[in-house]
Amino acid sequence: MSIIPAYTPPDFSRPALQAAPSVRIETASADGVVPDGFHATSNHPEYVHVGGGQWLLARESRMDAAMVLNGRSLEVVEPRLVRAGDQVVLGRSENGEDGIFVHTTGFGPPGEVGGKFAFRTRGSRETPFSRSYDELYSVLRHDRQEGYIVWVLGPAVAFDRDSRDAMAYVIEQGYCQALLAGNALATHDLEAARFRTGLGQDIYTQSIQAGGHYNHLDILNLVRRHGSIPRAIRELGLVDGIIPACERRQVPYVLAGSIRDDGPLPGVISDCYQAQDAMRVHARRATTVIALATQLHSIAFGNMLPGYQVLPDETVRPVFFYVVDMTEFSVDKLANRGSSQAVPILTNAQDFMVNLRHNLE
Repeated sequence: MSIIPAYTPPDFSRPALQAAPSVRIETASADGVVPDGFHATSNHPEYVHVGGGQWLLARESRMDAAMVLNGRSLEVVEPRLVRAGDQVVLGRSENGEDGIFVHTTGFGPPGEVGGKFAFRTRGSRETPFSRSYDELYSVLRHDRQEGYIVWVLGPAVAFDRDSRDAMAYVIEQGYCQALLAGNALATHDLEAARFRTGLGQDIYTQSIQAGGHYNHLDILNLVRRHGSIPRAIRELGLVDGIIPACERRQVPYVLAGSIRDDGPLPGVISDCYQAQDAMRVHARRATTVIALATQLHSIAFGNMLPGYQVLPDETVRPVFFYVVDMTEFSVDKLANRGSSQAVPILTNAQDFMVNLRHNLE
């Protein structure tokens, strides 16, 4: 049995959908301005009726975007990227009344087991996560060859030698096709490669080093002096860690800046919309996402992420989304904002990465 669940499309022979009108469209009057009553997308599969019983599936749906109809092509774009003259889909209902159908049960089981009420339907601190781990191991093995695995990392992954080594192993073994992070993850990973510290603490013993609080500032200055991260890695002889592994394996990484950043490192994208666009490149391709120890980045990327992908052979498959953190906050926040497919695994970064590496080995 495949780890990837089969997709069941909507039954468009149902009377309500057979009677659905063609979708309404209106021309955008200006760049970045959508018409009143525009349809805002979800991360579920969404279909638009273009007449004659033909329903188009939006191939890249995601939260809070607009639909632009171009003949028989349906494009999902952020409202700020809509251009004057675009034909924007209108409609606020989701069951065919406006020619739009949002399909929320395509990956569900064929029948409902048990009653409508059940305990412990959401992951929490009381949840045993063994099943989630087993599913994740299988998904990663599948998607290493057949998918596109994106990691979203916080700096805690680089603060411990074992978790840092495990993440580098994951990259080297092909379980990472793209990495998204902030300035801090890369800064402290390169600090560890140069000084063996993370924010001045030894990455193995966690003991505070004399003057260690300068180390991350010194590595920032060194990398800026060399002009780029790749050049600094080569010329400083930095060989271990997460960012050097990405460079060796030619894994793309997007570093998004924030107001809190020191430096920042060369290559950090300080314009938030440019960073968003760079992250969306990987959101459009992602089949599995692991967001680890970073609440803000997890929520931001989760809001960009579709719940499904349409493969080149037109197969529709789910996008797996695992959020690994010490609390339920990130997953609860994502669920409240529509990303209900996020699966929590509540643990610390070191334990997660070490367990993952041991299983994948």
